[in-house]
Amino acid sequence: MENNDTLEVIQRIPLDKLRPYPDHPFGVRDDDMMQQTVESIKQFGVLVPGIARPLPDGTFELIAGHRRKQASAFAGLDDMPIIVRNIDRNAATIIMVDSNLQRENILPLWSGSFLLSAKYW
Repeated sequence: MENNDTLEVIQRIPLDKLRPYPDHPFGVRDDDMMQQTVESIKQFGVLVPGIARPLPDGTFELIAGHRRKQASAFAGLDDMPIIVRNIDRNAATIIMVDSNLQRENILPLWSGSFLLSAKYW
């Protein structure tokens, strides 16, 4: 059994409380795939929650789910499901990169440019 400090719950977070991950290298494109995501969200809702970490000002830094957030806004939603994790920036960066590498169709330029910038951490 986990203690309450590590227990994760899915929360509905207002879209205007979600801040993009600084220097997010994978970009969100408004293309045919985005339109398909918008239509899916209109029909079924957001099926996979995003991941965010809380910020001191009461907002949340979006780690995974940037496309879902954009599609939710286009679909007219005010919030989306988010797993809130209390993690540091290094852990957030690993999750952000890993979640994007799991996507089948990220552009090589995005992953390459991020890996190059990661060299200088």
